[in-house]
Amino acid sequence: MSSAPAYSPPPPLQGSARVWGTIALSAATFMNVLDTSIANVSLPAIAGDLGVSPNQGTWVITSFAVANAIAVPLTGWLSQRFGQVRLFIASVLLFVLASWLCGLAPNMNTLIAARALQGFVAGPMIPLSQSLLLSSYPSALAGLAMAMWSITTLVAPVMGPLLGGWITDNISWPWIFYINIPVGLLAASASWMLYHKRETLTRQLPIDAVGLGLLVVWVGALQIMLDKGKELDWFHSPEVVVLGVVALVGLVFFLIWELTEEHPVVDLTLFTRRNFWAGALATSIGYGLFFGNVVLLPLWLQQYMGYTATQAGMVMAPVGLLAIVLSPVVGKNIGKVDPRYFATFAFVVFALVLWMRSRFNTQADFGTIMIPTFVQGIAMAFFFIPLVTITLSGIAPERIPAASGMSNFMRITAGAFGTSIATTLWEDRAALHHAQLAEAVNQSSQGTASALNGLAAAGLNPEQALAQVNRLVDQQAFMLSSSELFYISAVLFLTMIPLVWLTRPQRAGAGSADAAAGAH
Repeated sequence: MSSAPAYSPPPPLQGSARVWGTIALSAATFMNVLDTSIANVSLPAIAGDLGVSPNQGTWVITSFAVANAIAVPLTGWLSQRFGQVRLFIASVLLFVLASWLCGLAPNMNTLIAARALQGFVAGPMIPLSQSLLLSSYPSALAGLAMAMWSITTLVAPVMGPLLGGWITDNISWPWIFYINIPVGLLAASASWMLYHKRETLTRQLPIDAVGLGLLVVWVGALQIMLDKGKELDWFHSPEVVVLGVVALVGLVFFLIWELTEEHPVVDLTLFTRRNFWAGALATSIGYGLFFGNVVLLPLWLQQYMGYTATQAGMVMAPVGLLAIVLSPVVGKNIGKVDPRYFATFAFVVFALVLWMRSRFNTQADFGTIMIPTFVQGIAMAFFFIPLVTITLSGIAPERIPAASGMSNFMRITAGAFGTSIATTLWEDRAALHHAQLAEAVNQSSQGTASALNGLAAAGLNPEQALAQVNRLVDQQAFMLSSSELFYISAVLFLTMIPLVWLTRPQRAGAGSADAAAGAH
C-alpha cells in the first residue's frame, strides 16, 4: 500500500447530533436489509401479475443477492476513492431510484434488471453505516454504537416477510418497493447534514479492472449456482457443474491476482489477522445456520401446517422483541466482559432454540411454535455485537470499511449457502421419509383401512380419500425432515464454540482510534 497522508478521524458527534446520526444511518440499513427479505412472500403475486412462473419469479431475489454480493467487498476500495460520506449518500439515493424503477417495472425482465441495480448500489450501504456510526461515538461507547446498528440488522429480516405479506395482501406488490422512497430520502438528507463536513480522505486509486472482473465472475457464478441448484437437481445438472467450476477457478485466479496487485479491489491482507478471520468465519457460519432455519420455518408453516403468509410472519415477529431490549445491554457491557463469553452464550441459546423446534409435531399450536422464536431474540442480541467487536478489534479506522465490507460479504454469502442447503436437505429428507411412511400405508394395514373407512363415511370417494391420506403422509414426512434439520443445526451451533475461542480480542472499543495503534 502507498503511504497515506496522516489522517486524524473527526471527533465523535455530541448530543442530539449523535442521536439523529444514529437514526439516519440505521434507517438506511433497515431499508436495505428489509429489501433482502421483503419480496420473498410477495413472489407468487409478482409472478402472477407479470405473467411468469414462480420459478422465474425467484430471479427477483437472485438478481438482488448476486449484485449485492459483488458490490459489498468493493466498499473499502470505493470509499478510499470517493470518501465514505459521499459514497454512503450516493448509495442511499441510487437505492431510492432503483426502488422506484422496481415498482414501475412493466415486465419481469425490467424488474430483474432494476433489482440487480438495487442490489449493486445497496452494497456499500451496510459496511459504511457501520464505520460512520463507529466514528460518531467515542471509543468507550463503540459497543453501544454496534448495538444500535445490530438492532436494525436483526429486526429488518423478520419485519420483511411480515410487511411484504401485509402490503401484498392489502395494497399491491409495487408498494413493497415504493416504501423505500420516503425512508431513503430522509436518511440521505439527514446523513448529509450531519456528516458532509466529516468526509474521509480520498486517494486517486487506479481501477483494478482484472480483479473486479474476476470478482464479478466467481461471485456471480457462485450465487446463481446456489440459487438454481435445487431447481436443477444440483450436480446432476451440467449447468450447475459449469457454474461450480467457473466459481472455483474464478476464485483461485482472483486470490492469486489480488495478492500480487498493488491496488487490489479487495484487501485480502485482513486475513492475516487472527481476530478478523476467526471472527468473520464464526459470524458467517452462525448466520448461515440462522438464516437457513429462518427460511425453513415459514415454508413449513405455510405449506404443511395451513398457515397464511401473514400468520407465518406473526410467528416469526417476536424474534425481534428480546433482541431490541437486550442489544443495548450487551453493547454497554461489551467493554467490561470478554466478548467471547457473550458469543458462546449466543451459540448455546441458538442450539437450545433449535433443539426445542426439533421436538415439534404436526399438532404443535401457535403458542408452542412461537416460544422458541421468542427465546431466539436472546441469542440474536448476544450474537452480532460481540462477533463484530472481535472481528473489527485492532483495525485502523481507515481500514474499517474494507474489513466491514469483507466480513459482511462473507456473512451474506453464508446466508445464501444456508438457504440453499437447508431447503435442499429439507426436501430430500422429506422424500425419503415419504417413501418409508408410504410403505406402511397399504390395504392390509388396519390403520390405513380404518382411516379410509372414516374418510369414506365423511363423504369422500376412494380417490379423494387416498389423496387425503397422501397429504397426511406428506405432512408427517416434512415434519420429520424439519425436526432432523433443526436438531443438526443445534449440534452445529455447539461445535462452533471453539472457533470463537481462537480469537484474542483487544480491550477498548472495536475500530476505535486507540485500537489503531495495534493495527498493521
